[in-house]
Amino acid sequence: MITLTSNAADKLGGILAQKGLESSHGLRIFVKGGGCGGMQYGMTFDTARDGDEVYEQYGMRVIIDATSTFYIDGASIDYVDNLMGGGFHIDNPQATSSCGCGSSFRTAKSHSGEEMPESCASH
Repeated sequence: MITLTSNAADKLGGILAQKGLESSHGLRIFVKGGGCGGMQYGMTFDTARDGDEVYEQYGMRVIIDATSTFYIDGASIDYVDNLMGGGFHIDNPQATSSCGCGSSFRTAKSHSGEEMPESCASH
């Protein structure tokens, strides 16, 4: 399960309303290959599909597919606003390394159970 902070849910709810999307939409969180760490986080507003896990936190619907759950289960998403600007921050306990970009990471094992090849730090 992915945890949203109330701060993140409030910000996302505002964006969802601003875009005029229906209540059937929610935040889709996903993982895709790429980035200097091997995998990247992604977030978009979407509707649920067959096989998705769907739950609600602070009034925000969260949608995630099974493959992405494998890589980010237990993660929390917060919205941080500071002097450098605002943005979403993902704290992923599955990540064994991450790169300075903040959106790229590597886990200890691949979905098939094989060890991942080099670490992000070796680039």
